[in-house]
Amino acid sequence: MIFAFRKFALPLFIASISAISPVSGHAQETPYVVSYDHHLEDRGSLEIDYSSIFGTQRGGNDFHAFWTEFEYGATERWTFGLYLEGQSTFGESTVFTGVRFENRFRPLKREHFLNPVLYVEYERKNGADKIMKEIEGHDTESDFLAPNAQARREHINELEFKLILPSTVKGWNFTQNTLAAKNLANAPWEFGYALGASHALGGKTSTPCSFCRQNLFAGVEMYGGLGDRHSFGLHNTSHYVAPVLAWSLPSDWSVHLSAGFGVNDTSRRFILRWGVSRDIDGFGAAIRRLFAAQQ
Repeated sequence: MIFAFRKFALPLFIASISAISPVSGHAQETPYVVSYDHHLEDRGSLEIDYSSIFGTQRGGNDFHAFWTEFEYGATERWTFGLYLEGQSTFGESTVFTGVRFENRFRPLKREHFLNPVLYVEYERKNGADKIMKEIEGHDTESDFLAPNAQARREHINELEFKLILPSTVKGWNFTQNTLAAKNLANAPWEFGYALGASHALGGKTSTPCSFCRQNLFAGVEMYGGLGDRHSFGLHNTSHYVAPVLAWSLPSDWSVHLSAGFGVNDTSRRFILRWGVSRDIDGFGAAIRRLFAAQQ
């Protein structure tokens, strides 16, 4: 299984960081890793993202989890994505942990003070999943103590909903995400949140450059669980504060970095997230032309 996953993951990683497009993209960049704002993919554009997380584990082995995301702008107000996930626990094994299908809908066409986005996701994963894309319910550090050989036997089918409420004020981006998730195996609803604030480090300019302040976006996130339907609140939940930084290049590459610190005893002390993404503008049109040429 380990060999099969590595054989699968290597070409996937190479594809994600070496995609080439002759057309320049222009997606809005924000540095958030857990939080979402109202910016969707342009219609017909594809973003390929490879991300990793390193987490420390008291009472168990540290881990490195990773995922590749393919995110496509179906319309101006609908973006959908596919996630492929895995993890390596030091001293144990490397395992494939599951897939996610994500949809984000923006009801309002024009910009407003609040720009709501509706988020719907289906997850099919196993208990060894450790990408920590969100914190929900009573997720705590001790949940990851089970060895991979045991945790991967648990199969999870989950629906996840988010109400995303971002706004932009004088160059600052603020966002609030409210999360509700339902394990389809007759489990109670679980809840969580994510908050973010960010700003570009420089003003806009018409001159393209790589090492300029306007290409750097810095901010901070806070995210955590809010219990479940039977015990809503902060008891036995985990919470993190994370400075975040993104570097957006004129060539449509972006790099992001986040260092998360647990703020209570049930949280991990430290998690480090990093990743690289590539926007491919006009991807949908290029695929249509390719199929038309073969007819």
